[in-house]
Amino acid sequence: MAEGTHQKGAERRPDPPEDVDGSADLNRAVGKQLKLLRERAGWTQKELGDRLGYSEDLISSLERGRRTPQPELLDAADDLLGAGGLLKATKDDVARAKARARVRHPAWFRDYARLEAEAVEVNFYSTLTVPGLLQTEEYARLTFTVRQPLLAEDVIEQRVGARLARQEILTRWPSPIVTAVIDESVLRRQIGGRSVQQGQLKHLLHLGRLRSTTIQVLPLDCEENASIDGPFILLTPKAKQQVAYVEVQGVSRLITDVEDLRMLAARYGSIRGQALNPRESSTLIEKMLGEA
Repeated sequence: MAEGTHQKGAERRPDPPEDVDGSADLNRAVGKQLKLLRERAGWTQKELGDRLGYSEDLISSLERGRRTPQPELLDAADDLLGAGGLLKATKDDVARAKARARVRHPAWFRDYARLEAEAVEVNFYSTLTVPGLLQTEEYARLTFTVRQPLLAEDVIEQRVGARLARQEILTRWPSPIVTAVIDESVLRRQIGGRSVQQGQLKHLLHLGRLRSTTIQVLPLDCEENASIDGPFILLTPKAKQQVAYVEVQGVSRLITDVEDLRMLAARYGSIRGQALNPRESSTLIEKMLGEA
């Protein structure tokens, strides 16, 4: 689900300035070191990603300082690139900067973001865009750029950085169990053009190969869609009760009522049953990539 522009009643107010954390400069510095070491080895971002078990998009974002590197990635990259401890030496500084960082999400989104950061399970049903947790940097930027009313350029960049930072939970250990049912129409919509769409499809295939992540597609020819009411997220924080999150037209809501949650959980089970299984979903995504 996207972090949109919050609205109360009929009045829409400009978003307040985003919080700025102290990790941006450090992330950029570490990213530059990683890039120099990779280029010294003569590898592309994809080649380095393949050797480390990460996507090309993640390596690109790290080198540009848009994501905070995880300790295990710094360890693996240091050994693989023969950095002699250069990257490993940054781990403590990165951890301290991350601990000092203030949340950069809009105020109305922070409750959900906080719960997501400590989640042990996240389940998405998406009918409009690819879930933010699964988006590439290019796809995420386009979703903010086309938003109406227009967001300022600096706000767009801050929102993109915040969204990418959320995605760190996918590569940490232990990572949450993540399932996503995405409507086929979402994957066929060429947000940002064919190149951005293809990059996003490739990223979904990569994520689908993670042990903790399951991607399913609800096909267009599904005759009995169990949730024509729209998208939602079911989230289970560690040692806490499950909650649901819905967001539409700038209005967001956290749902904690037990009966509402029971209904959404049952609905999500039906939706997963109607969707293609993970292997069939990967086959369909690969087919989309091959289409002219």
